[in-house]
Order: sequence, then C-alpha cells, then structure tokens
Amino acid sequence: MDGIDTLKARYLAAVAGAADEAGLEEVRVAALGKKGEISALMAGLGKMDPEARKAAGASLNALKDEIDAALRARKVALADAALDERLKTEWLDVTLPGRPRPRGTVHPVSQVMEELTAIFPDMGFSVAEGPQVESDWYNFDALNIPPEHPARQEHDTFFMHRAPGDNRPPHVLRTHTSPVQIRAMMERGAPIRVIAPGRVYRMDMDQTHTPMFHQVEGLAIDRDISMANLKWCLEEFCRAFFEVDKVELRFRASHFPFTEPSAEVDIRYSNTGGQLKIGEGDKWMEILGSGMVHPKVLQAAGVDPTQWQGFAFGMGIDRIAMLKYGIPDLRAFFEADLRWLRHYGFSALDVPDLAGGLSA
Repeated sequence: MDGIDTLKARYLAAVAGAADEAGLEEVRVAALGKKGEISALMAGLGKMDPEARKAAGASLNALKDEIDAALRARKVALADAALDERLKTEWLDVTLPGRPRPRGTVHPVSQVMEELTAIFPDMGFSVAEGPQVESDWYNFDALNIPPEHPARQEHDTFFMHRAPGDNRPPHVLRTHTSPVQIRAMMERGAPIRVIAPGRVYRMDMDQTHTPMFHQVEGLAIDRDISMANLKWCLEEFCRAFFEVDKVELRFRASHFPFTEPSAEVDIRYSNTGGQLKIGEGDKWMEILGSGMVHPKVLQAAGVDPTQWQGFAFGMGIDRIAMLKYGIPDLRAFFEADLRWLRHYGFSALDVPDLAGGLSA
C-alpha cells in the first residue's frame, strides 16, 4: 500500500492534470468514490487496534479533506476556463434595437364605446348601467309597449325559462338599453341626463344584424327641454364622432311607443368609389331613432309629466362603427380575426373633445 504522502502527491497531481469535468469526476471516483482507494483505506480502520486507528484515522481524514478541496477548486477553475472560451466565441451586440413585439388593437365596438363616453359627458350626460336580464315590466310595460307589440313576441325576443307552474311573466334578455333609463329616473329623479351603452339581444341575424349587438340610448329630462335641444345634441355628437365640421341631419316623423312625437334621424352622406363621407353628397342614411319622452314613460318612472319633459334617442353602436370605419358586414365584428380588422386601419384611440353643453 502506498503511504499517505504518496497517495496525496498522486491524487493532487491527477486533480491538477484533469482537462475537463469528466476527467475530474474520474479522479474523484478513484479516490473518494464508494470503492475509491482512500475510501477503502478508511473502511479498514475498524480492523486496527485503537492506537493505530487513531493515528491512521487522523491522517486519512486530513488527506480526504485536502483531496476534496482540490477537487472543488479544480472544478471552479475548469468552469471559469469554459466560460472564458464561450465568451471568446459568443457575443451579444447590446446596441441592436430590440425585437418588435406584436401589438393588439382596440376592437372597433370598444373603441366607439370609449368615444361615446367621451363625447356625451362633454354635453352634461353621465353614464348609466343596468342588468342585461330584465323583467318584463322594465323592458316593455314601463316603456309603454303594449302586449300586442311585435317586440313582445317569441320570434323577436329571447325569453327566459320559467319553472312549471310559475305563471309570472318571464324575464327577457333586454332588447334595448331603455330599461336603464327607467331605472335611472326611478333612482335619481329629475332633472337627469344619462346615456346607457351596453349589450342588447334580439332574434335576428343577417349582414347588418346579429342576435347580440351594442346600443347606446340617451335621455335628458328637465322643465323646458324641446326637440330643438334634441336636434342640437345629435348634431354636436355627429360632428365630434364622425370628425367633420359640417353635419346635416333630417328628422322624419315616425312612431315609437315610448316617445311622442317620434322621429327617425337620417344623416347626409356621399359614397364615391366605395368611400363613404359624412356631411356631404346627396344621399341620406338612417342612423338612429329619437323623440320626446312619452308622458306614460315618465309616470312609470315616478316623474311627474306635468312638471318635467325631455327627449330620448337610441342608436346601434355597431352600426355607427360600421359607418365611421367603412366596415360592410356587421358579422365581421364577431367572426373575424385581428388581421381582418387591421385591414380597416384601427389605431390607438384618439379621445374626441367637445366644448359646450346642453342648453335647457
């Protein structure tokens, strides 16, 4: 058996001569592994007498510690050397610009809703919200919609299921945001100016209709509000929304159960080469319905119609988004991917600004 000093010299030389971590591991196993030479010597200590075991044990422990320390130091040195070699062959140019990350885009419906809630508050309106599942009373009765009206038939409205034996009128998926106006009047009273944007539901599906779409309705109640105030409000909105200086609206007599008198509103436009321009040309396009709030609607909401009057209007958010951005098919909002929508040039939202307010 080689002496302690001979073992020390041999293994320290082997450690120093290891060219890589694999070679260093071979030296460790040969010296300190389970069947290594130094491990075997330590296993034989039990056969020695106490005095010899004490002296040999101290020497072997010191040898083991020294070899282990040499192995650790050599491993660090090999890792540093490997890193130095990598740094010589690998480099990073920190002056290069970063890789561009794909950006999402604001959905046209969301963008238009943001624009609406920026324009109307400049005219003194606040934003009101309400439930999308409504009672029959809020959605129809409070709005002076009689039982025989087509909107109350199953072919036009989504009715919620009632349990057998429950004879109450079924709840509905709201067909307009007008119930929000009723709730707002009952909660706040008069005077009041609110807009109610949100999702609505009707059983319809074609190029310009979907079963779920978005609507905004406006309500202004005060002592002496008139159709002239309604006309001013809608003209100011159209100027700000369509970003044109000149807007011409046409009010056509119509009938809605919740307003009297009622009017459908058309906007002047031109369409040349597939490019639609608002505020010019010789064509007219319907964009919304409006009118003076019916006295029965005011009564249902707890507002005295002998003291208060006002106007209301409603328009499809999806529809005015189509007009502004030239999108021909409403279904594109819900079925197309971002590449299709980017075709229409959506960019970061520019919040419109509108000076002035509603004159009562």
